[in-house]
Amino acid sequence: MTPSIVIKNATILTMDDDGRELVGDILIEGGVITRIEKGIFAPNARIVQADGCLVTPGLVNTHHHLYQTLTRAVPGGQDALLFGWLKTLYPIWSRFGPEEMYVSASIGLAELALSGCTLTSDHLYLYPNGSRLDDTIAAAQDIGMRFHPTRGAMSIGESKGGLPPDSLVEDEVAILEDCIRVVDEFHDPSEGSMVRVGIAPCSPFSVSRDLMKDAALLARDKGVMLHTHLAENDEDIAYSLETFGCRPGQYAEDLGWTGPDVWHAHCVKLDGSEIEMFAHSRTGVAHCPCSNCRLGSGIAPLREMRDAGVPVGLGVDGSASNDAGNLIAEARQAMLLQRVAKGADAMSAREAMWIATRGGAEVLGRHDCGWLGVGQRADIAIWDMNGVEAAGSWDMAAILLAGPMQAKHVFVEGRQVVADGIVTTIDLPDMISRQNQLALALMD
Repeated sequence: MTPSIVIKNATILTMDDDGRELVGDILIEGGVITRIEKGIFAPNARIVQADGCLVTPGLVNTHHHLYQTLTRAVPGGQDALLFGWLKTLYPIWSRFGPEEMYVSASIGLAELALSGCTLTSDHLYLYPNGSRLDDTIAAAQDIGMRFHPTRGAMSIGESKGGLPPDSLVEDEVAILEDCIRVVDEFHDPSEGSMVRVGIAPCSPFSVSRDLMKDAALLARDKGVMLHTHLAENDEDIAYSLETFGCRPGQYAEDLGWTGPDVWHAHCVKLDGSEIEMFAHSRTGVAHCPCSNCRLGSGIAPLREMRDAGVPVGLGVDGSASNDAGNLIAEARQAMLLQRVAKGADAMSAREAMWIATRGGAEVLGRHDCGWLGVGQRADIAIWDMNGVEAAGSWDMAAILLAGPMQAKHVFVEGRQVVADGIVTTIDLPDMISRQNQLALALMD
């Protein structure tokens, strides 16, 4: 059991239902917040001083491709649109194996932790050379991140009119069998769970209609969530209209891919009727503003989705399309893009932080995370407001306006994962060296 901890003298942005902003202490016992008040005395607890710091819930990342941290800034893909970008990278990814998956996931998770993230999803949809979802789960367990991996898949290769090369697609029966295996082996639905597994065919243009239907049936039989990419850019919409005779949102609904147990990545091109459908069905969206900018996909209708009542969280997306994995920076980008599109009053710093914490937790079905209160899991980020980024700031809680962009301390289930800006649970310099060696080998 993790030791008791008291975080002392903090400014606390709770993200609770009342939007409380408090000054005081937080007591953590057994991985859970047990008290929030001034002057807590716990004689056997470790003290973490938070004078001049902002304390927030740990940030929640609802969409990532952790394996892509091994292929940042690849020439040929730097200035391409989505489909051309994928065609550049598929041949490189086909050379990955278990070590590449583990090391790249470790780097991506460390990067997220340093940006204040405590809970992340991951969408792994290709499994070359013996790779398995188990490789990324092992990385999350080693670093101590709360994890929601999804068993992705591609089944339609180039020979059948799909986008990925045939070497990266799988037989659909084998896909479903492995979905059953990973759910049975790793999924933990209990409160405070460190691993929950989802089922996630990659996209409507890389799997069959039958697999989408079967995946939905399987997920609901197993009581797990569903995830895929949807309506990411104009090419995506054109493909859906030409191939399926309808827009992506309608295609998703026809296949059983709407509801509170479903969340879709991107949704940049949802129209008004699709937004209404998602709001009515409580279908979640992972908004990935930096990747959408990087690939020229557009500005997602975040304001419209929020106003309609669509559950929305943030995602950094893959590090090959971002090319970073900083979630606090993603929240700032989300806020700024809505202001570019709608005006300076379109989204406040506090609302964007709500999306990055409480919003993401709700999209992932985690009501035990995403806000700070008695009985909640102790997933906490502490931000030092004494540094140069926040010097002169009049409002610590408006962190997205002034910074900082890296957390000082991060706790997951009461365990310290980041201390004084350093990842404590793995040898990160050694992991970076391994990552660079693997990248060099892939360049040959």
